[in-house]
Amino acid sequence: MAKLISGKIVSVKVRNEVKKETEELRENHGIVPGLAVILVGNDPASQVYVRNKQRACEEVGFHPYEYRMNENATQEQLLDLIGVLNKDNKVNGILVQLPLPEHIDEQAVIHAISPLKDVDAFHPVNVGKIMIGDYDFLPCTPAGIMELIASTGVDISGKQCVVIGRSNIVGKPMAMLLLQKNGTVTISHSRTKNLKELAASADILVVAIGKPKFVTADMVKEGAIVIDVGINRMEDGKLCGDVDFDSVEPKAGYITPVPGGVGPMTIAMLMKNTLHAAKLQHNLA
Repeated sequence: MAKLISGKIVSVKVRNEVKKETEELRENHGIVPGLAVILVGNDPASQVYVRNKQRACEEVGFHPYEYRMNENATQEQLLDLIGVLNKDNKVNGILVQLPLPEHIDEQAVIHAISPLKDVDAFHPVNVGKIMIGDYDFLPCTPAGIMELIASTGVDISGKQCVVIGRSNIVGKPMAMLLLQKNGTVTISHSRTKNLKELAASADILVVAIGKPKFVTADMVKEGAIVIDVGINRMEDGKLCGDVDFDSVEPKAGYITPVPGGVGPMTIAMLMKNTLHAAKLQHNLA
């Protein structure tokens, strides 16, 4: 039976560290980090995410700045707002909640955010820095996953690591971070022909494919660390991951639940990035 890796417990530790450092930054330098979150449209899930980010900011002692634009807002209007926030010294981090309405070019928006305020680490400058291992920010979800793996006490060095999924947000940066810790990394995806065999060879398996209960027990090595990034709502309203938890849990060594695994870590790492951005912008990092 696998040991549960609790994102709730690990994320509280990260948030507490951020809160403590934020208090020191305010007391010693008079600096309070500020995070601007921009929401375009009325997507219900996005509204929940934005609300959770605001709550986290308040909890750790940041100034949250929320900007809501209606779904008919033009790309030019959004880029103008980002330009203003790039120059605003009170704002240390800028996050545009994705997905955006279809008429707005996501890449143009990501490129418009100053790399020094890009706390999602999506800007090509920050992506390039991750590739060479000389980065200021890490994408929040992969960074959170690395914290979860670290919490197990298992050394990544020399381990067979398989990432299922190749998105720019999770799959690709996840592979880079595991590689930097000397894991032997394979990226697999929907076109991979021997996916079952590959997954079953993994000491560390990270699943971010967006298919409910896709990974079953026959795809998991005995004693493996299984990280489930997926979050899917079933017909009965319940949430499940990309891993069939009930069949995999008895076989894995460690496993993240859904919900309560990777999810809480993403916002915790966003707070960590925003704090680091504030320090960088004041030459304190």
